[in-house]
Amino acid sequence: MRTLSNWGRWGKDDELGTLNLITPEKRAAAARLVTDGVTVTCARPWSTELAADTTVQPMRFMVDSGEGRDHDSNERILQRRGAAEFIGMVFHGYNITHVDAPPHYFWDGKFYNGRSLVSRGVLLDIARARGVKWLEAGQGVMPEDLEAAERAQGVRVESGDVLLVRTGFYGRRLAEGPVHPMEAGTPAVHVASCPWLRERGVAMIGSDTHNDIAPLPYPALGNSFHVVCLVAMGLWLIDNGNLEDLARACAERKRWEFLLTAAPLRLKNVTGSPVNPIAVF
Repeated sequence: MRTLSNWGRWGKDDELGTLNLITPEKRAAAARLVTDGVTVTCARPWSTELAADTTVQPMRFMVDSGEGRDHDSNERILQRRGAAEFIGMVFHGYNITHVDAPPHYFWDGKFYNGRSLVSRGVLLDIARARGVKWLEAGQGVMPEDLEAAERAQGVRVESGDVLLVRTGFYGRRLAEGPVHPMEAGTPAVHVASCPWLRERGVAMIGSDTHNDIAPLPYPALGNSFHVVCLVAMGLWLIDNGNLEDLARACAERKRWEFLLTAAPLRLKNVTGSPVNPIAVF
């Protein structure tokens, strides 16, 4: 925790953490990566499905279905211009694509010292580099895996990048159905990769998992990747991404870098937000 700590690096009142690495120059360079005008979402579809990996079932009900509007009085018609609905969700967990802000996790009673994100995105497809459809439960992505994927894809992760790591876990969910990650297990980036992430200056990391290996490699630390990234490093996370479409788009173009934009909801004093990251080629 101490050796990877970014506390005080950007001032005692800093709340952005590693997002400080995304400079105006970095955003401008990322914008120059757009040549095709093609967009690819990295978010999973949201639904009210009660599945094995649903933490709390999302809610949706119609505030106004619009039914009977044609028979309303003229005064009522002016008040009812269409249908409307309410949605509610607990986005932290194993299913909904979301951003984890540094205050989401504590360690020893402490947490790390809202704007949209635009930067260079890099996909490292670990499953592809290993020649498998998906990594198995409990397998961790180590620094040597990240570097092997870099070499295979001809790309290098640089300071200020948003790193997306594909394990194939969501592809397996689509093929075989949902499971509860803490019961069936899940692959993820191993906490041993955190020094590598800090050395490279990664501003945000996302994957197609909830970003912690199960079974837990270090039970005393709980979700150790979350603890070190959020509390010590101030490194923001994107949990539960959908990287299947992005992996295909990158493979088709033989290009693994792109402009990435991710705008969380403009919420105050929160620990995260649902998000729809968009890769632009």
